[in-house]
Amino acid sequence: MASTHPYARELGDFLRARRNRLRPQDVGLEPGGRRRVTGLRREELALLAGLSTDYYQRMEQGRDLRPSDDVLDAIAGALDLDENERRHLFTLARAARRPAPAPPRREPEIVPDGTRRMLRALATPAVVLGRHLDVLAWNDMAEALLGDPHDYPPDRLNMLMLMFDDSRTAERQCKDWEQQALDYIGMMRAAVATDPTHPRATAVVGELSIRSAEFRRLWARHDVRASVSGTKTFRMPEVGDIDLYWDTYPLPGQPGPVMLVFTAEEGSAGADRLQLLASLHATRGTSR
Repeated sequence: MASTHPYARELGDFLRARRNRLRPQDVGLEPGGRRRVTGLRREELALLAGLSTDYYQRMEQGRDLRPSDDVLDAIAGALDLDENERRHLFTLARAARRPAPAPPRREPEIVPDGTRRMLRALATPAVVLGRHLDVLAWNDMAEALLGDPHDYPPDRLNMLMLMFDDSRTAERQCKDWEQQALDYIGMMRAAVATDPTHPRATAVVGELSIRSAEFRRLWARHDVRASVSGTKTFRMPEVGDIDLYWDTYPLPGQPGPVMLVFTAEEGSAGADRLQLLASLHATRGTSR
């Protein structure tokens, strides 16, 4: 019977997604004949890792196995995992070795006063994201750039939900939209690895999986990220396009929130437009 251990299920899903990503020619194998799968077969991956096909298949099925670190090393090599993916594999497998945990005590996520003071002091857009990408706090510059968070119910104020919000589909036309969506999804995957049954993760992923085929496709890749960064073009009708860098900075706590900060290249048109946007936002605020 398949195990109900939440970490074993998550481990199996991760292994299957990573195996499907590889092609035979990627690992020096001949494709050979007609194939029913686009990625490696289980027996091919097991051969590369020096395991029996039955043993590896049971791992993918989430059965109650206790793979050693040597076995995990062999699988990571066969799957050609990068550092983040290898760390994720070991996190899941080591958690799956232990008995299924009792439901953990889950405290509300609170933003310390010191963090809020730092947000207000930053002269650039910044928000604090909880472990499941809920927007916990923001500064005025972020409100000018991203919109008023108070326009959304608290349970909808989540970066993943906003990325796939049908009322914001114009944002998906930006060339960097999918990469940013993958980065956020990867951060959510990392959070799920620390607590697979957390009700907030279940609610966000469950809802998006039901209503967005695009999300289902990207979530099925099983990518994982820690802190991430990138670039994004914001299309702002009031001032024109603004090209910004975005970076995430871990805050204290385990697992802890992160601060997401947007910055413009000094002296660039984007920096000028960002300041103009902030001025317009401040003017609207004082005129209310």
